[in-house]
Parts: sequence; structure tokens; C-alpha cells
Amino acid sequence: MLTAKTRWKKKSYSEALAQSIEAELHVSPLVAKLLATRGIETVEEAEQFIHVDSQTFYDPFLIESMDVAVERIHRAISNGEKILVFGDYDADGVTSTTIMIKALLELNANVDFYIPNRFTEGYGPNEPAFRKAKQDGVSLIVTVDTGISATHEAAVAKELGLDLIITDHHEPPAEMPQAYAIIHPRVGENHYPCGELAGAGVALKTAHALLGYLPEHLLVFAAIGTIADLVPLVDENRLIAVKGLRQISTTTNVGLRALLRQASLHDQPITEETVGFGLGPRINAVGRMSDATPAVHLFMTDDDEEATFLAKQVDKFNKERQQVVQVMTEEAVQEVEQLMEQEDPAVIVIAREGWNAGVIGIVASRLVDRFYRPTIVLSIDEEKGEAKGSARSITGFHMYDNLVQCSDLLVGFGGHPMAAGMTIRTEHIDEFHRRLNQFAKQILSDEDFTPIDYIDIVCNADDINLDVIEQFNKLAPFGMANPKPKVMLQDSNLKLIRRIGSDQNHLKVGIDSSNGTLDGIGFGLGYLYDEISPTSRISWYGELSINEWNGLRKPQIMIQDVEITDWQLFDLRGKKNIDKQLQSIPINKLMILTFRSKSIQRLKLNAFQESIIDLEIHKGKIDVTDKYVVLIDLPLRKEQLKTIFADGAPERIYAVLDHEDDHYFSMLPSRDHFKWYYGFLLKQQPFQLDKHAPLLAKRKGWPTDMIYFMSEVFFELNFARIENGLVYLMEKPTKKDIADSIKYQQKKEQMTLENDFVYSSYESLRKSFEEMCEVGLKLEEEVL
Repeated sequence: MLTAKTRWKKKSYSEALAQSIEAELHVSPLVAKLLATRGIETVEEAEQFIHVDSQTFYDPFLIESMDVAVERIHRAISNGEKILVFGDYDADGVTSTTIMIKALLELNANVDFYIPNRFTEGYGPNEPAFRKAKQDGVSLIVTVDTGISATHEAAVAKELGLDLIITDHHEPPAEMPQAYAIIHPRVGENHYPCGELAGAGVALKTAHALLGYLPEHLLVFAAIGTIADLVPLVDENRLIAVKGLRQISTTTNVGLRALLRQASLHDQPITEETVGFGLGPRINAVGRMSDATPAVHLFMTDDDEEATFLAKQVDKFNKERQQVVQVMTEEAVQEVEQLMEQEDPAVIVIAREGWNAGVIGIVASRLVDRFYRPTIVLSIDEEKGEAKGSARSITGFHMYDNLVQCSDLLVGFGGHPMAAGMTIRTEHIDEFHRRLNQFAKQILSDEDFTPIDYIDIVCNADDINLDVIEQFNKLAPFGMANPKPKVMLQDSNLKLIRRIGSDQNHLKVGIDSSNGTLDGIGFGLGYLYDEISPTSRISWYGELSINEWNGLRKPQIMIQDVEITDWQLFDLRGKKNIDKQLQSIPINKLMILTFRSKSIQRLKLNAFQESIIDLEIHKGKIDVTDKYVVLIDLPLRKEQLKTIFADGAPERIYAVLDHEDDHYFSMLPSRDHFKWYYGFLLKQQPFQLDKHAPLLAKRKGWPTDMIYFMSEVFFELNFARIENGLVYLMEKPTKKDIADSIKYQQKKEQMTLENDFVYSSYESLRKSFEEMCEVGLKLEEEVL
């Protein structure tokens, strides 16, 4: 067996719907099943999803109060009023700000922007910033990607005589701000058709309404914000992402072009990964490390030299962010490991002074990836006596709901089931940790601490070809609600397996297929080479891709996890340094069985004493369930093996089967051999065994060992005796059959065992063990 690192869960779908999609849209069965798992309920929806270009954008005035907001903004422009766009410091906030500013400038508005500093002002609108805006002559504030919870700030704006228009997409609170207008896709009696827009998406809709046409030149920024903010990439978000990604490679925006060059992405295919792993982190890094304003200036400039300078600054912030995250993660891991030495927390809460509050969310995510526990990382400000925290959760633990139960300990908090942020007084941290652990232990089982991987498609290698993968790729861009398809290749056979890479830490496999061989690559999975036996039926979990090299295109699976549900046989016969071979086996799984005590000394296995069962001494039943059983040497009788596997197979059998005496290549004397030797002794006794046995053997063309063996059988059956090295026949011995000799039976048994277990092929050896294990299972079933 080989247990997967995660829990694999197959997504359910309507088989009838999948068949209809396949028949009417002429897609492969796998693509039809995939679409049926994506929340699509009709063939028409599936067709729209595939042919996204046939979709049109919704009317922006379907968002409640859009007409009110547009009228007020146009009036401000006509009157020459000063407008302030108030944004947020993440990638969605930066691109939302860019969209709104560019749209307003196109209308000749008197506009500026403001993004609060994460470290000195915190998240969202704040009273000092509003008062400063009033002093600067601002009469209209338009928020982007923020403001929906700014109840106090809205009241301040009203008091100051500032009109406040909020455009946001975050979760609306129970008490809404009293603003001039609120533009939110989920606020109002009639919700907008696409309620999961990102902040950049809401800004785009507002720009559309203001301009009277869809500003397609701004789709690049809407796509970046939409993908970076991890909103569901379905419905209008999918349309924004598809059209925006296409425009990035040909963008005329000087700043974006400079950033692409700085990130070495300018000559690469533009996909959602370009944003998710290239542009998004760089834009986010500015606000995480400092003031996000330079990121907006980058996208607003028309000067190549300035753009190059700003792009380098953005990239510099990202490199600094990476270094800070690395150091903080190392420190956090050490703290968690120390914590786990003292207890086994269901929820991890760690805090330290001086940790960068801008990246604690990234660190929390990395800790969840490593330890798979709900995790909160806190940055302590000793002067204020407070700590700012970022939380990341796991399936089964609703972070926000559990924070609500700790609200009496918190200065403030917000979030959703899988992530949250909070501020807490430092004196409450220990109680906060204790309480969350108490809640978690009531909710979570041991199984919940194993990560879940969801399987979109279960198939076999025969189903995979270039056409199927190309059809999968047409469903991009992938992201939330439309993740990259995850497949499970079930019970496949290996054609090859080897380690690759300079450190041999990657795995390359060839999977048997009716189409030839399906290649598989597992980065960082080289260690599995020693955990997969050649004839195992293996299930692979991962993503399909096309390998293009030297003009050739081949399908392949990028392996992320592996599972083998049947027991495995590992052939260590004839291997040297068995002690080193066993070091990689987990000690809680290891069970070393020896039938001869001296084998332990001979093979230098004394260091494994706690895992050794000496069957020369041990007479009780052995439970091999869930164990990795190492058979060090051959038994005396096959029945001994049958007894071990009476209840079925262990997870693995490692066959060393070491033996000192080689019976298989010696000769088993026949009755005629014994008859001739007896007659010889009758004539030649006394026979000096040590001196003349070699001469007799040479004369007869027999192995010398056979002379000694026949003599020992005669001694055992009382046909002969030995005195001072001389063999004498007994007078009138009791008539017995040669087969009555225990020595004869043991040698015959050993020769059979060596034939079946030592000198057999791998396939024959597995079959021998398989037969014993199946007999054991049948006996168990009969008893039950």
C-alpha cells in the first residue's frame, strides 16, 4: 500500500447532464463530465462557458443606485468639483483605483486618488484622511474596493459636507453606511446578475456607466484585479478575465509594459498564471511593504523612463517581500514546532513583536500548507499593547464564526470561513488561543487534519490524448469556481519509473496506455521511487498538460499525489547493506521477522531491536495488519509463513530471505542413492567419513555434501552410528522409510522454499505470497 498525502474526494455530477453536453456540444466525455462538476446545470450554460466570446457584458445600470452615482459624478465634473478616489492597498485596490482615475480623467474630471498606508492607517476609509480631503477642497469621495463597512467614516463625511459614493464588493454588514450612493453587486432589492465581482470589476462597471460605453482598454486592469483577488472566475468575471488577458500581451499601457519586462513576462504567453504568480504578487508587494501609491503611478504614467523606474521599484518591493516572508516563515515554523513539542494544538496561534503585519497572511497560509491546522499569525506592537493578526483556516473550521465567539477578546475583526483579520490586546492572546482550541476540538476529528484534494475526473490512461487536453485548456482561465482540472488515473500499470533531476528528487514515470505510454512527472516526489513496487496498480492524482519539446507534442500528467490500495512486495533478495535499506521505513510501521536468531547478527540489524520479532523465541500470534513486514530469512517450513499471513496481507512485504546454506543447488539424494551408499557401507565399514567422503564423491560424481547428508540421515534413523570419525552400520536396524527422516524432510522443504522464494522471478514470488494471503483472508471470512 501507499497512502495518499491528502484525502481524495470525487466531485459529484449529473451523468445525464454530462451525456447531453457531450452529445449536443460534441466535446469529449471527460470535458462533458468536467463541465457538469462546475455548477453548470444546462447544456446552454455549458455552451456559454465554452464559447465565452459569445457573451456580452451586463448593463451596468442593473446595479442598484448606479444612476444616482453617475448623476452625482457627472454633476461634479460639470461643476469643476474636486473628486477623490479612495482605494485599497492590494492588487485589486490598485487596479480599481487605476480604472476609476482613468475613466474620470477621460471625462476631464478634477480628480486625485488616495490609498491609506497599511501600517499607519490600517484598512479602509478613515476619519483623518476624510478631514484632510475636506481641507484640500474635495467635495466628492468615490471609494473603490473598500468602504462597505465604513459606517463611522460615512457619518464623518456627512458631517463635513462631503458626498460619499462607495463602490465595493466585500461582504455587506448588517448596518450599512449612510452614503450618497452605494454601488455593490449584492446590495439592494434586485441583486446584479454577477454578484461576485471583484473591486476592479465594480470599478469597471462604474466606468462603463460613466463613459456610456464599455472601456475595453481598461479590461487589462479589471482582469488583473479580478484574478489577483481570487473571486470566482465564472459568469461576467470569466468574461472580464478572458478579454483582459488577451489584451495584456498587446497593451499600450506604458507602466504595465514596463512591469511585464521587469518580471521577464513580456515574451511569455499570457495566462491567468501570469497574473496570479507574476503581476499580482508584485503589485500586492508594494502595499505590503510600504505605501501602495507608486503602483498606481506606474499604471498612470505615460513616460517610459518613469515607468521603468517605477517598475523596478515595484519589483524591488516584491524581492524584499519574498525575503521577509522567507525569514518570518522560518521563524514561525520554529515557533510552531516548539509549540507542538509541548502540545498538539488543534488551532495554531503564534505571536511575535516586529513581524511585518503586511505579510502575516502569507506566512499563515504557508503554515497551513505545512501543518494543516487553522492558523493565526499575530504581529505585536508593544507600544500600543496590541497585535494585528491574519488567520487562515481549513475545511471544517469556520474561522469567522469562531472569531465571533471570541469577540469579547478582540478589538476588531472581520473575514469569512477560510480567512480573517483581527486586532487583539496582547494580554488576551493566551486566552484567545485556549478558547479557539477548545472550539476546534469539539468540531474537528482526526480525519479533518488531513488535507482534502478534490477530483474532477476519474479516468484511466487510455482516455488521455492531446485532443482531450486541448479541450480542457479551452475552459481557461482557471481560478476560483473554475480550478484547473484535477484528474485521477485509477489503477494504472507502470511501464517505467525513475528518479530525475540533479539531486534525484523528482519522479518520472511511464504509465501503460492503449495509446502507448503516458508520461508523468512528479516534482519533489523522487522519494516515492523506493515506495512503489513494479507490478503495483497505482492511482495518480494531478493535472494534465502537453509536453512540447523539439517539435514533438505529447500528453502528460503532472503528478501531485499517489495512492496504492493493494499490498506491495519489495524485492531485496541479494541486496547488500540491508540495514541502510531499512532506515527509510517509518519505525511505527516496521516489523522485522527472523526465523533464525543468528541472521540478525549476520545482517548487522541490532540497531532495529525494537522492531524485531525472533520467531525462534516468539510463539504467539503476530498481527501484521498495517505493517511493513521485513522477512529477513527463510523459514524452516512454508507453514510458518502461512501462519504469519493467516489474517491477510500487511501493507508491504520486504523480501530479504537471506540464507546461509544453499540447498537449492545441492542434490537431493534419491532412494537409489541411499540404497547404493548403504550397500557400500555394508562392505566398507568402518568408513572414515572426513578422509574418504571426498574421494567417494569424486568417484561417483556426487557432491561431497551429499555423502555427509546421507550419513546424517542414517544416523537419525539409527541405520548407522559414528565413533571417532568412523561410520558403522547398526546390527538389525528397525526398518524405516527414508522419508521418515526429519533432516530429509527439512532439506526437501528448504529446497522447495528456495525454489519458490529465493530463486524465483519477482512475479512468481508475488504470486506465492498472494496465495498465502488469500488463503488467510478466506479462512478469516469463514470464521466471520
